[in-house]
Amino acid sequence: MELKFCKSNTIEQGTDLLFYPVLNDQIKINLLLKNLTTDQSVLSRLDKEKFTGKKAQIFSFQISETTVIFYGTGNEQKMNQEDWRQASGFLGNYILNNKIKSLALEPSAWFKSATEIEKLAQSISEGLNLALYNFDKYQNKKEKENNLEVIFVCLDAKKRNLFKKFWERGLFFAQGTMLARDLINEPAGVMTPTFLAKQAEEIANKNHKEIKLKILEKEAVEKLGMQAFLGVDRGSEEPLKFIHLKYLPKQKAKDKVAIVGKGITFDSGGLNIKVGEGMTDMKMDMGGAATVLGLFSVLAELKPKIEVHGIIAACENMPSGSALKPGDVVTNLQGKTIEIGNTDAEGRVTLADSLAYAQKQKVSTVVDLATLTGACIVALGSEYAALYANQDLLAKDLLKAAETSGEKMWLMPLPEEYRELNKSSIADIRNIPNSRGGGSITAALFLSEFIEAGTAWAHLDIAGPAYAEKALNTYTPIGGVGYGVRTLLEWLDN
Repeated sequence: MELKFCKSNTIEQGTDLLFYPVLNDQIKINLLLKNLTTDQSVLSRLDKEKFTGKKAQIFSFQISETTVIFYGTGNEQKMNQEDWRQASGFLGNYILNNKIKSLALEPSAWFKSATEIEKLAQSISEGLNLALYNFDKYQNKKEKENNLEVIFVCLDAKKRNLFKKFWERGLFFAQGTMLARDLINEPAGVMTPTFLAKQAEEIANKNHKEIKLKILEKEAVEKLGMQAFLGVDRGSEEPLKFIHLKYLPKQKAKDKVAIVGKGITFDSGGLNIKVGEGMTDMKMDMGGAATVLGLFSVLAELKPKIEVHGIIAACENMPSGSALKPGDVVTNLQGKTIEIGNTDAEGRVTLADSLAYAQKQKVSTVVDLATLTGACIVALGSEYAALYANQDLLAKDLLKAAETSGEKMWLMPLPEEYRELNKSSIADIRNIPNSRGGGSITAALFLSEFIEAGTAWAHLDIAGPAYAEKALNTYTPIGGVGYGVRTLLEWLDN
């Protein structure tokens, strides 16, 4: 779609749609309507329909060939970034359902303070583009199609460059998220470790100056001594891939960080096989890896001033005669031994090697994302990720980035007294605890055992928000969410 700017009133552009989000303020709504039309029938209809700008209230009318929509935000004073995204998400859905080709917006109607033009532009771009997303690759009959060709923005000339700059930033955030959604939505028969590796190759080839790629095959993984990762892979016929992406800024890097994503492309549970219902959505168990790839797909466009490593240990967790057995012991890259109490707690075992490898890159900070535990969903529901961190400042920065991006996250504890629950009688650590409660916490404590002194580390358990069984909001439909892409881009860019 093309972004165009206009000087005059948006009505004069003759677009299919003019969209106004409005505050819950009857007087201001009446004034806005009178400025747009003198048609008394429209004015009287506003009173009859009792439109006051309550949340998600809709009032629409025609001016010549243009449909005008008032969208109630429910806010009495002003809108924030997430309000703007939600309003834009509604707009995106309306465009899809009504085959809108041209749209007009007046940013001055969206906020009081013109100093927020950057936040406004990025939020509208994110919400609109994310709402226009639709995974219809395998549908012969397309239910919804995006026909939007042009967006007119009525804005003072001195603000246009700033609006365009942050509109494009929001577009990059949305594009990274949508790639992650695509990867999660792919069937597991397509989304193999090899497929993931090819996606990484495409990203590196497109950005060959800034992004380097190393893919380790099984033989190289064996030489490094990643026996934990190899153990989980044993039951599958699909070849594993260990993916290492590296972004290098043009100037000297101010810092080095690693983003690690769990890359189980299908999780049957292994020999501790899941029940049928529990296996249905397990194509999404590589949600952390999808976030890493989505993030790297736009990283070169954003140009953060730090070196960023993306690490993915990609394999399947399948049952077979060669599969890992309960009671087996595997050794990670650091030489730490892990007793396998349950083969369905496999993600943390592969992460034991991924985290160790990431730290060998001499990074200061490691953030991992994993669809790790059902216990996290029990604790926080399906919309919140659980955040664990070994440094308060890192946790604070990630929470701030999440609030800005509109992705929900809750800080969880790492209690030392729970550490002994992961003890093994025959190895250094066991991959499941010897108690039922606190499953997300004990999984995070398991991962923390592989973090070396001096490394800042955060773990995001995204089991809930990685995949939406129903639409989470106006811009997040059913299916892969791409959770964490926008939060981490916000964090890295700042």
